[in-house]
Amino acid sequence: MAEPAAEAKLEVKQASKEVKESENVAEKYSAMTVSKNSEMNMGELSSAFSAVPTHKPVKKQIQFVEDKQEFSRFPTKAGRRSLSRSISQSSTDSCGSAASYTDSSDDETSPRDKTQVNSKGNSDFCVKNIKQAEFGRREIEIAEQDMSALISLRKRAQSEKPLAGAKIVGCTHITAQTAVLIETLVALGAQCRWTACNIYSTQNEVAAALSETGVAVFAWKGESEDDFWWCIDRCVNNEGWQPNMILDDGGDLTHWMYKKYPNVFKKIRGIVEESVTGVHRLYQLSKAGKLCVPAMNVNDSVTKQKFDNLYCCRESILDGLKRTTDVMFGGKQVVVLGYGEVGKGCCAALKALGSIVSITEIDPICALQACMDGFRVVKLNEVIRQVDVIITCTGNKNVVTRDQLDRMKNGSIVCNMGHSNTEIDVASLRTPELTWERVRSQVDHVIWPDGKRVILLAEGRLLNLSCSTVPTFVLSITATTQALALIELYNAPEGRYKQDVYLLPKKMDEYVASLHLTTFDAHLTELSDDQAKYLGLNKNGPFKPNYYRY
Repeated sequence: MAEPAAEAKLEVKQASKEVKESENVAEKYSAMTVSKNSEMNMGELSSAFSAVPTHKPVKKQIQFVEDKQEFSRFPTKAGRRSLSRSISQSSTDSCGSAASYTDSSDDETSPRDKTQVNSKGNSDFCVKNIKQAEFGRREIEIAEQDMSALISLRKRAQSEKPLAGAKIVGCTHITAQTAVLIETLVALGAQCRWTACNIYSTQNEVAAALSETGVAVFAWKGESEDDFWWCIDRCVNNEGWQPNMILDDGGDLTHWMYKKYPNVFKKIRGIVEESVTGVHRLYQLSKAGKLCVPAMNVNDSVTKQKFDNLYCCRESILDGLKRTTDVMFGGKQVVVLGYGEVGKGCCAALKALGSIVSITEIDPICALQACMDGFRVVKLNEVIRQVDVIITCTGNKNVVTRDQLDRMKNGSIVCNMGHSNTEIDVASLRTPELTWERVRSQVDHVIWPDGKRVILLAEGRLLNLSCSTVPTFVLSITATTQALALIELYNAPEGRYKQDVYLLPKKMDEYVASLHLTTFDAHLTELSDDQAKYLGLNKNGPFKPNYYRY
């Protein structure tokens, strides 16, 4: 049985994002011409790509965890081996990938206590078992087959080496799909050091495969809290290696460098962040006047919101539920908390299986959308005694409380598809009167004194990355966006970006989308000169204003 997860230190409040229009944006964008076959060299891309800065809308202070809790201690060996679950919000917001076929329990020795070298004699890495590299290589090759757009970008830009001289330190999930991104960055000229943003999400064989190629990877599945911060420190603090770019997922790497290595942080040329939590941390730094480098908000790009959140969750929610529960969902009473992009994807999938789906919402616009889509909008307390499945998708904290869990019926399923592990009050279930029974990987039965059982999936962490996999094609879209953002920030002339947080321009979202259309043999209709003049558009885009809601 796992130890209790610590309550998250970060409270995120939804806030609207207002785009600040940069001067002559249309003129800058018009330089980025994309043919129907999406042909564009990287020189044109870098010179034309000027992102749109955003106001810093955080209305409530985002409080970081206390330095003394995160940064002041390094563990004993005993502490390292205890798989503590009291880890920061962003590092536990999603869990281990079921796609990792290697069993991390085969060898109980901590990788930190091993001395390993790859075939080239290099030991600058720390993974579970370097001997798994061959198997990891096969997984990476499989992922490449469904990431054709990212591979296409790699081939087009490889000769120009737009990231030559870039030293990128990354903190993301380490999976086969992420490995394709990392190897693309290396092919474009970058040096990379990498660690995992989550203690469960690392595919050990993929980490070994990357280490075999010379990428310094410090990650393994099942890290302790102390291991997690040690791995981040090893990526940042390496003698003779000065990072100048950050690719982050959750903000832990950025926060660690800002707190522990301020002089190194000031020399960073750009930060690319893809998560809700990480973006809010950046806005918090910017609002306080402490963000001394430009940052790119990938999380709120159209290609991330619509594809990674909506379409990815529409498929992966069913995969995760079926693998863990084997439950028939036809006729089941399901409540989805939150009708944002993630909630919309989950509801569509469950409705198609015949589930009776209800929604909880705080936003009247999202609630009206749910009603128009045929869902009943309720308060959780109104239906808690009848519900069969609860799925949280809010990004908030304690949206399912202990009192509500007490009133659920026997055999109910509770899981989370939101960003953080704070949505379900799991900590309140770690009490003497309740018994936890692990029935299979990432599936716990929480047993009440009267014998009632509630099925808790992934200890309240992100279901799809914990209990199943996510579609490779969708990750190709996000990875391509990240790669282009890194290229732009690294090659941008001095003065183009201030010490602020920027959104990707519409033109860049359109370019990423166009790269992926060839997979479907899709053919775009082209505007005539007369039509373009009538609409007031450039024939090659952007086709929508920045305020357009897709």
